[in-house]
Amino acid sequence: MTIRILLIDDHTLFRSGIRALLQRQADFEIVDEAADGVEGIKRAKQHRPDAILLDLNMPGLSGLEALQLLVEDLPDTAVIVLTVSEEAEELATALRSGACGYLLKNIETEALTSAIRRAAGGEPVISDSMTAKLVAQFRAPQVPAAPKHDDAARLTAREREIVQGLARGESNKEIARDLGVAESTVKIHVQNILKKLNLASRVQVAVYAVEHRLTEAG
Repeated sequence: MTIRILLIDDHTLFRSGIRALLQRQADFEIVDEAADGVEGIKRAKQHRPDAILLDLNMPGLSGLEALQLLVEDLPDTAVIVLTVSEEAEELATALRSGACGYLLKNIETEALTSAIRRAAGGEPVISDSMTAKLVAQFRAPQVPAAPKHDDAARLTAREREIVQGLARGESNKEIARDLGVAESTVKIHVQNILKKLNLASRVQVAVYAVEHRLTEAG
């Protein structure tokens, strides 16, 4: 299966370099590129790619603002933030806004291509160093957020099991294997979970699960 990719980054040389690297992969097709968020959204709607590599720091419409619009307009597209920012706050904001991945620009080529394939398949992808920062942020002493009991209470027992799988970073296939059900069944449950929790992506579900202690069995 060919993975169709859109590049959104204001640095021309960086876009050219990424394009050259990704075009070496037989299963990748670069459908277009854009130098700012506004143009990126326009071309994303035009091409409806499987994956988008999105920079955060761009003039005009910021990457985070563009991200929110892209997720809203193209819910089936995997939007991967590719940035130099190692700020935990921007990582958390991007994930809550619907990004399915957060990768640093110093990533190795093989790791990047693997991450794009996994993201296009529905898996969350985060640079190792940023994963550690995300975990540290959750562990940091803070005033606990009030759990959204009404939303969580709407989940069935099976949906809670799937939420726990998403929180562990498992793919639909892995969750299906663990629960002994069909992968298509898991996909349906994931869509129902997103609607019940009013979230846009499986990454947001994972973050929600950790914040509201839905990762514990029982």
